[in-house]
Amino acid sequence: MASERDCRLRAPANPLKPVADGFPAPTDSGLPRRSFAIIFGVSLATAMGNTGLISVLPAIGREIGIPDPMVAAIFSLSALLWAASSPAWARASDRYGRKPLMMVGLTGFLVSMLLCGVVVSAGLRHWATPMAIFVFFLLARALFGLFGAAANPATQAYVAERTPLTQRTQAMASLAGAFGLGTVIGPFLAPLFTKIPVLGLAGPLFTFALIALGMLAVVWRMLPETPVPEEARRPRRPVTGAKAGPRMWQDPRVTPFLIYGFIVATCQTAQAQTLGFLIIDKLGLSPIQAQFSISIAMMFGACAGLLAQWGIIRMFEMTPRQLLRWGVAVACLGNLLVAFATDYYLVVAGYAVASLGFGFARPGFTAGASIAVGIGEQARVAGAIAAVNGVNVVFAPLFVWLYQHFGPAPFILNSVLMGGAADLCLPQQRPAQRRSQAGDPRDGHHGDHREVGRGRDPVGAVHTARGSRAA
Repeated sequence: MASERDCRLRAPANPLKPVADGFPAPTDSGLPRRSFAIIFGVSLATAMGNTGLISVLPAIGREIGIPDPMVAAIFSLSALLWAASSPAWARASDRYGRKPLMMVGLTGFLVSMLLCGVVVSAGLRHWATPMAIFVFFLLARALFGLFGAAANPATQAYVAERTPLTQRTQAMASLAGAFGLGTVIGPFLAPLFTKIPVLGLAGPLFTFALIALGMLAVVWRMLPETPVPEEARRPRRPVTGAKAGPRMWQDPRVTPFLIYGFIVATCQTAQAQTLGFLIIDKLGLSPIQAQFSISIAMMFGACAGLLAQWGIIRMFEMTPRQLLRWGVAVACLGNLLVAFATDYYLVVAGYAVASLGFGFARPGFTAGASIAVGIGEQARVAGAIAAVNGVNVVFAPLFVWLYQHFGPAPFILNSVLMGGAADLCLPQQRPAQRRSQAGDPRDGHHGDHREVGRGRDPVGAVHTARGSRAA
C-alpha cells in the first residue's frame, strides 16, 4: 500500500486545478475549516427541521385527528419526489456548481416548512376536515422533496472532491455528524417552540424555517465556490458508436452500497417514525404530555449516533467495511431491545443502541460508495445516495400499521432486514472489488484508488487519516 507521503507527492498543489475529467482534484490539505463549517451548517439546519418535525408529528396527527398510518404517510410523496429528483439535481450541480444547488435546496426547505406551518395551524383550529389537512400537509411537504433534494448531493460532492481519499471516511463521518447533531437539537428545541403563543404545535415549523433563512444568507455571502469548468457546463452528448455506461444504481462498484444503504435507511426511518406512537402508548399520556418524553428518547439516540460518528470512528480509525459490519450488528441488537422493552427506560436504551449502530452504518455506505468511484463521479454517486435516503420513507406507513396490530412487529422486522443487509449485501462487494484491484475497465476507475494503495481493497484498506482538516 502506498504511503501517505507518496500520496501527498502525487497530489496537485493547486486545489482548483482540474483533472482529466474536468473536475477539481482534491489536495492533501483537505477542506478549509470555514467552508466545512458552512457545509455542516446546511446539513444541520435541514436535519434539525426534519427531526424536529418528526418528533412533534405524532402529537400533531392525534390532535388534528389524522390516523396514525396517514401521519407517517405525510412524508411519502416528498420521499418519492426526493428520490426521483436527486440524480437530476446531482447532474445540475456538475453543470452549475455546488453552491447554487445548496441555495436551491435551502430555499425549498424554507418554503416547505412555512407552508407546513400554515397547514398545521389551520388543522389545529379545525378550519378544515382532517382529510383535507392531510392532503394539504402532504403537498406542502412534497415541495421539500422536489426542491430540498438539491442540497444533499451538492454538499456531499463539495466535501468529497475537496478531500483526499485518506481523509474521505473521516470527512464523511463528520458530515454525517451534522445529521446526528440535528437529531439532538431538533427534538430538544421542538417542545420549546410549541410554547410560542398563538402558534402552538405549529411553532417549531415556523422557527425552523427562520433558521433555514439565516443559513441561506450565510451560504450566499460566505461559502466560496470553485468555478465550473466550461466543459462541464456543456450538455453531454453520447459519442457515436460508444457504449453507454450503466446507471449509478446499476454500477457494480456502488450497487451493494446502495442496497445496504436502502435497507439501513428504511429501518432507521421506520424506527424513528414509530417511536413517538410507542412512547405515547407506553406511558399512557396525551400526545402533548408525552412530547417531552419523546424528545428525551430521540436526544439519547442522537447522542449515541454522535458518539459513533465523532468519537468511536475517529478513535479506532474505522474503515468503511468495518462500519458496514458493526453498523447492522449493533442496530439489530437495539431494535430487539425496543421490541421486547417492558417500560419507557428500556425503549430509550434500545433506541440509543440502535442509533449507535446507524451512526456506524450511514457513514460506512456513504464513504464506501464515494471511494468506489472517481472524482468526476462524486455528484452522481451523491445523488444516488440521496435518492436511497429519500425513497425509503415510503415504507414508513407500513411499519406504523404493523405497530398498530402487533407492537413489537416493526422492530423485529427491522432486525431481520438488517441481518439480510449483512448477509446478502456485503459479500456482493467482492467481485466488483476484485475487478477494481485488477484494473478492469468496466469499473471505470480513475487514478484515485491507485494513489491510496495499488492492489488493495479500496473499501477495506482506506483508513481515516489522523488530524483531518475537514473535521
